[in-house]
Amino acid sequence: MKQAIRVLDHLQSGETITSLHAFKDLGITRLAAVIYDLRKDGHLIQKRMISVKNRFDENCSVAEYYLEGCNG
Repeated sequence: MKQAIRVLDHLQSGETITSLHAFKDLGITRLAAVIYDLRKDGHLIQKRMISVKNRFDENCSVAEYYLEGCNG
């Protein structure tokens, strides 16, 4: 559950999080699974799709999560 605590602390600070950020900064490889568990525990985590460039300079969409009421 330590991963969930790291993600929740990050979201409660008003920041958003993507899978890449979770991997690079928090060491979490399965962010969606952690978000699922946090939602199951009653946390109001929202998702929006954002456009980013991948390593080949191509447009793609990724999920960005935020805590309702903290950012949005």
